[in-house]
Amino acid sequence: MEQLKSLSGLIVHQQKEWGEIVTGFETKNKYAVCDESGQQLYFAVEKKGSLLLRWFLKASRPFYLEVLNEQGEMIINVTRPFRFFFHRATVRDSAGNVLGVIEKKFSLVRRKYSVLDQNEREIYQLYGPMLKPWTFIIRDDNNEYGKITKEWSGLLKESFTDADNFGVTFPYDWDIAKKGLFLGAVFLIDFVHFENNE
Repeated sequence: MEQLKSLSGLIVHQQKEWGEIVTGFETKNKYAVCDESGQQLYFAVEKKGSLLLRWFLKASRPFYLEVLNEQGEMIINVTRPFRFFFHRATVRDSAGNVLGVIEKKFSLVRRKYSVLDQNEREIYQLYGPMLKPWTFIIRDDNNEYGKITKEWSGLLKESFTDADNFGVTFPYDWDIAKKGLFLGAVFLIDFVHFENNE
């Protein structure tokens, strides 16, 4: 995760295979994780999981996702158990240490998540303003620190696939564990809000 030290943002591109685009059958999610200039740093892939769960539960399916460096070594993993509501994902480093938990909160009109530390204390929130449905602001009670934003992929890609592009920004001087936690949050947000539910 040392590559995260000098960054104040990341770009996450979901990658689709032609078989999935043509048939519409959901396969395991794959992502390229790049720095702000577009240089690929990591590759993220959904591991495990059964074909039947992907087929029947679609975006609500449980998942285990690993973020790998170019040598194929895991730097973080994200685990989400099955839940219809109040989705929750745990982000761990390569040694299995919990970096934090992202948990969806009840809200009638806005999208809200609590970002918890390894002791289950809330340290931040992800807040989706009502008039900006593709934006999640990273904040605490008093300050805004950055955001996770789904980016427009272009008409053809948006029309024919559910592949998504995200940007995540955070303070340059945050420690790498915190940056890794918000990278993990991108994947939960993609599954919960933008995965194809048809």
